[in-house]
Amino acid sequence: MNHPYLDIHPEVATALSENKPVVALESTIISHGMPYPQNAETALKVEQVVRDHGAIPATIAIIAGRLKVGLSKDDIDYIAKEGHKVVKVSRRDFAFIVAQKVNGATTVASTMMIANMAGIKVFATGGIGGVHRGAENSLDISADLQELAKTSVNVVCAGIKSILDLGLTLEYLETHGVPVIGYKTKMLPAFYSIESDFEVDYRLDTPEEISEVIKVRSELGIEGGMVIANPIESKYSMPSKVINKAIEQALREMDEAGVKGKASTPFLLAKVAELTDGNSLASNIELVLGNARLSAQIARSI
Repeated sequence: MNHPYLDIHPEVATALSENKPVVALESTIISHGMPYPQNAETALKVEQVVRDHGAIPATIAIIAGRLKVGLSKDDIDYIAKEGHKVVKVSRRDFAFIVAQKVNGATTVASTMMIANMAGIKVFATGGIGGVHRGAENSLDISADLQELAKTSVNVVCAGIKSILDLGLTLEYLETHGVPVIGYKTKMLPAFYSIESDFEVDYRLDTPEEISEVIKVRSELGIEGGMVIANPIESKYSMPSKVINKAIEQALREMDEAGVKGKASTPFLLAKVAELTDGNSLASNIELVLGNARLSAQIARSI
């Protein structure tokens, strides 16, 4: 927990020292996920859901080169207002952002890194990154997948972001020994939708079952985290045909615009939200809230 670059919020530090449940939350969803003030409001709402279910939220970001585990309301508002001015930070960017003492919004990979430094084992997000469509030509594969293979933080999400290649992402995770758990489902949820053409590795039906596997993996000395795929509630789920049509158009427009690399995901998510008249963004918010709820329950069980 003690690290020269790490600042742990007093509430989070107390919870960790007293072995109370803590849930890590990322900050890219604040800076790059939606416009202000909706981004700040959503971040605070997610934190409240974690509290309502018996855990302490620890939203993670880099501010002026300091690794922040647990943000104040002012910190969240600052990141939200700065928006895309804040650097989107993954593993490769990490040391540079700290050394240059600038602001960074943490992705799944970098949130896992900082959560692991602090000793937090459960992390709630929207969806994980993965193998991009057309990766056989571009080799565009998210660093999230390698981080899951090496860092022992367990990620609760609504599956793999559906703008990606779900099948290839599952194959990549399997190659690197990362298990994918379906919460109350054998079908892999597809982010905005509860349905996909793929299955998860294991179905577990309670937070207690999930926490028991986390405990056993730790006792066995198995490195790396797990993907805990929690389907969006059916009333917020979008029809697969509608969302897939929007994704295909967004991908075409991204290619035409020449958008590549770390800018791809924010571009695609924003474009899909535009093409679905904001319905995908509403679904995105609801699935994050659901993942925060399950994460708190798992952290309590641990």
